[in-house]
Amino acid sequence: MDNFKVKRDSKSVKGGDVFYDLSDNYQKGYQYAKEALERGAVKVVTERNYPLDKLEIVKDVRKEFGEACAKEYGYPAKDLRIIGITGTNGKTTCTHILYEILKGLNHKVARVGTLGVHYDDVDKDYDMTTPDADILQREFYEMKKRGIEFVVMEVSAHAISQKRIEEILFEVGVLTNITQDHLDYFGTMEKYAECKLSFFDKKYVKSAVVNIDDKYALPLFKDSKVPTIYYGVKNPADVFAVNVNCGANGSEFFCNIFDDVYDIKTKLVGEYNVMNVLACLSVCANLGLDMQKVCEKLKTINPVEGRFNVINIGGKNMIIDFAHTPDGLEKVLMTARKLSPKRLYCIFGCGGNRDVDKRHKMGAIAEKYADYVCLTNDNPRLEDENLIIKDIEKGMEKPHMVETDRAKAIEKVFKFMQSGDVVVIAGKGAEKYQIIGTQKVDYSDFDVVYSLLKNEKTKEEYGN
Repeated sequence: MDNFKVKRDSKSVKGGDVFYDLSDNYQKGYQYAKEALERGAVKVVTERNYPLDKLEIVKDVRKEFGEACAKEYGYPAKDLRIIGITGTNGKTTCTHILYEILKGLNHKVARVGTLGVHYDDVDKDYDMTTPDADILQREFYEMKKRGIEFVVMEVSAHAISQKRIEEILFEVGVLTNITQDHLDYFGTMEKYAECKLSFFDKKYVKSAVVNIDDKYALPLFKDSKVPTIYYGVKNPADVFAVNVNCGANGSEFFCNIFDDVYDIKTKLVGEYNVMNVLACLSVCANLGLDMQKVCEKLKTINPVEGRFNVINIGGKNMIIDFAHTPDGLEKVLMTARKLSPKRLYCIFGCGGNRDVDKRHKMGAIAEKYADYVCLTNDNPRLEDENLIIKDIEKGMEKPHMVETDRAKAIEKVFKFMQSGDVVVIAGKGAEKYQIIGTQKVDYSDFDVVYSLLKNEKTKEEYGN
């Protein structure tokens, strides 16, 4: 499909292409549309009445773009069984679990999300959790050619809002939870939640799996537009867990699935991961899979890289986690507390040019659960790193450390730690960069921690 004629980047336009103006302001859009026409576009599809020829003015250009991409590739999603997972937290872990289960049961399966696009020998990274419609439809087209049966993908709120998932009818839609994030884009929690819930419509999903314990899910419980399985631990549900036992090496519980009871053992740590496992078991039940085989496979699945990964260095437990929201940070710190550390440290920062309101809340949560807090950078982007930290400090009352160099922050906290202490390094997980200004600078929490591990082993070897 090298002759793809639907374009959103004016610089890639060639003669005969149709350019879709997805810009966020008039002036930029005008320049892009003008460039596209100069490069040979047969028309520009837009919501704005620019002083240009060959315009097709539409009500919703993103919707038109999504539909055009699907049509151009021959609607490949119709030949795939796609599972879409939305929610503030848990999307990546659920995608990982379901991918591994389906693969373990000998299905041809693909994965799309924060960890990139992966199937067969294909492994690609994209900047967005849910790629734009042209990329998605191209990947679906390639998956179809490869004989892929299932696709497990993360569906972000931005993807729903920006109509990236047009012309995709998901076999199952999953709602993990709705907690504060992305208010820089959506403005209010109500609008954010409304966007997430709009996914659970027969236009997008054939059936649904929903966390009944989440307060924002109540509208779906009262008036679901599609057949729905509810899971949870606090409220009556179709799928629920009892006798939950979480430890440093994993979790065990009994799962009731429509009155059939299964003994669940998993390497995933924490009660929030019990909820993620319940979501995945509900999907498997929805798909009609052999649940005994599913439970056996579940025992072997390792945690996702960057999701509560525990690295022990001389009796000091270093936990790397992607938690970057108030709810995510609270759950990770609560789980770390249950490991009974002598002292609990927390290292985190907040992203620049993103939701400001969550910063002080995360500061308050960090000092509530941790004995010591170190504030540092986490993708400051175009904002002043010191002003970001001041926003976090508005929610804090106790003494704490500030070290904007993230690697130095980890190294300094490590020196303070003693055997039996635990540190949660939150926010970046498996990310391999820091975004400073407009540049991506190579950086990894894992690299820093493994360097500390290597140094400690060298000291042991030479008796220092």
